[in-house]
Amino acid sequence: MADAEYFRPLPDPHGRWRLAGGWVRFSAFERLARGARPRIVSEAPPGVIAALTAPRQPVAGLAMDRPRIMGIVNVTPDSFSDGGRWNADGGIAHAQALLDAGADLLDIGGESTRPGARAVEIADEIARTTPAIAALSGRVPVSIDTRKATVARAGVAAGAVMVNDVSGLDFDPGMAAAVAEDGVAVCLMHAQGVPETMQDNPRYDDVLLDVYDALAARIARAEAAGIPRHRIVIDPGIGFGKTGQHNLEILRRSSLYHGLGVPVLLGASRKSFVGAVGGGAHAAARDPGSLAVTLAAVAQGVQFHRVHDVAGTRQGLALWREIT
Repeated sequence: MADAEYFRPLPDPHGRWRLAGGWVRFSAFERLARGARPRIVSEAPPGVIAALTAPRQPVAGLAMDRPRIMGIVNVTPDSFSDGGRWNADGGIAHAQALLDAGADLLDIGGESTRPGARAVEIADEIARTTPAIAALSGRVPVSIDTRKATVARAGVAAGAVMVNDVSGLDFDPGMAAAVAEDGVAVCLMHAQGVPETMQDNPRYDDVLLDVYDALAARIARAEAAGIPRHRIVIDPGIGFGKTGQHNLEILRRSSLYHGLGVPVLLGASRKSFVGAVGGGAHAAARDPGSLAVTLAAVAQGVQFHRVHDVAGTRQGLALWREIT
């Protein structure tokens, strides 16, 4: 992609344009190019402005006019945050608690993708995820968090309306066709490598732009498979094949990814870099730092926020809205 097409909108409460048709306005851009210092400019090509400003269509029945909270439901024995804690009833009680706390949608996963995690058998993953999906899908939009097409199809059959694929369609060659045929939304995340080895030695020429280009390629692949753009969400993949510094670079300029023309999801909740920066050896002690990351992303127009602490996030967003 040409360097001239990398533009990051700069927030301005009285700005000329509305970012993604949402709650952030802007009137200038930061132009990013490989091997060059960022430069502030007041104009951009019409195609760039159109991609940055076009209102996003609803996803999973949710309008993109305000930040949306995605509650995390891990039904795995080895999640980095709460391994096995919610498994007694298939995660149903925990999912209902997140819904009661104000989650807009739930993301139910049966395979840990923490650094070093190993793949789970398809049958086990289906058995872990479908009870909660079936129990909750009539009350709230539900996403199935999986890299595997067979698991995705089982989740959709149980009531899921979105597939959250941390491999961005890379892991299972059948995933794109499964999503297209089932007619559901999909979140395409960027990851460098697979969970077993992704944190061994992640490297990029320019992490912001390398991730941007990789996500653009994933969107093109999804569209070629028959998934319409209005059903696509992207996630830059905080912590997936990235160092702490890489994560911070992405978070400082996450508004760049609106240039891809689709809603953006951020999943930074309780991740190790939060503890490295703000303290918190244990995952559950990182909720305040996770909220800080969420609010920084909201200020850059990010639409979806995948979090463990739904109640705290909802409270933080309520205060943010009143203050701003």
